[in-house]
Amino acid sequence: MNIAIVGATGNVGRKILEVLEKKEILIDKLYLVASTKSEGKKIKFQGKEIEVCNLEEFDFSKVKIAFFAAGGKISQKFASKAAKCCLVIDNSSFFRMDPDVPLVVPQVNADDLNNLKKNIVANPNCSTAQLVIALKPLHDLFIIRRIVVSTYQSVSGAGKAPMDELFAQTQSVLNSKNIKPKNFTKQIAFNAIPHIDDFSDDGYTKEELKMRNETKKILDNKIDLTATCVRLPISVSHSESVNLQFEKSFSLKKVRDTLNNFEGCKVVDERVDGGYTTPLEAEGKNETFISRIREDKTIKNGLNLWIVSDNLLRGAALNAVEIAETLIKNNFYGK
Repeated sequence: MNIAIVGATGNVGRKILEVLEKKEILIDKLYLVASTKSEGKKIKFQGKEIEVCNLEEFDFSKVKIAFFAAGGKISQKFASKAAKCCLVIDNSSFFRMDPDVPLVVPQVNADDLNNLKKNIVANPNCSTAQLVIALKPLHDLFIIRRIVVSTYQSVSGAGKAPMDELFAQTQSVLNSKNIKPKNFTKQIAFNAIPHIDDFSDDGYTKEELKMRNETKKILDNKIDLTATCVRLPISVSHSESVNLQFEKSFSLKKVRDTLNNFEGCKVVDERVDGGYTTPLEAEGKNETFISRIREDKTIKNGLNLWIVSDNLLRGAALNAVEIAETLIKNNFYGK
């Protein structure tokens, strides 16, 4: 089949290209689509150079599946139009809470793909994706009632310009130069910023509300979740400190075994120096890593976890391609 990637020159678009190269999806023709300023650029795929097309002029009737990885404004303007001709897998936040659009992590809620009313599937926020893939098997066994999560998110989640700014700021600090933030509210180099996305009236940021609302939609609407999202001076991979309260009792052995046997999860939990996974070690890996598994003895049926995953890969590109694989396998696409 023919496939298009909208936003092919961005962080997630390029990562989708990498994932498609490693997968066995049979692609007759791949179209790379981006804004006017990127038109004519050439990107390599499977040893060949593909020229980038202009989004404003692209005919989506030429493809069966279109990956959108260009942000909410682009999805708002073009995704519904594209969905009249092909199936759209959207990485932006624009359609996530639309009741007629499934929000999917295939390992967690693939059955939601049976109901494609708008021919659009939404990819969740990267921090949500890695959270629910680790919590799904535990929720099935013990029933999660409440989640308290603090995230420690890399700058790549904000795009290429913030990644470049982190590099430039780091050089400036090391050379004792003054810093004027451009893409962040404060200096990001050698710092932590407890602020991702805009503030809402209740004091939470949109990133924190996304985690709450998306987790409830994907996993279980009865779950209570509160989040604090922090940006760290890390290039790639998001980390999460997670506190859970279950309805049922559990054993740590059962938790570890369940997570290790669930697709997409890997437990690295040794109670020795270095017996856990860090963002650097998760970069470029498909798995969601779970470490520091221990009881919270201050509440009944409480559990603490440390979850780490490559946000560009597991949290975005890989999940989007796995949605496509699931659709193709089950002959859902194009309906």
